[in-house]
Amino acid sequence: MARVVVDVMLKPEILDPQGQAVQRALPRLGFQGISDVRQGKRFELEVDGPVDDAALARIHELAETFLANTVIEDFVVKVEDAEGAEKVAGYAK
Repeated sequence: MARVVVDVMLKPEILDPQGQAVQRALPRLGFQGISDVRQGKRFELEVDGPVDDAALARIHELAETFLANTVIEDFVVKVEDAEGAEKVAGYAK
């Protein structure tokens, strides 16, 4: 069983009010030196069988049609190896 991670983030030109709220709160909480915060979503998918090109294409389609709103969000698909290290498997804007 393999793990595929899909990270979804708002496109840079899209306002991120949650990220801004966190960024404004950080100095009050004693955390200095953070100039920007963007919030996103992370999906971890456990895949039965090998993660080959066909499986990655299917996951890319899943991310594009269901996990991300591609009008305002970008996503990155990564495959984690047994030690938890990630390699980028695909990217969409």
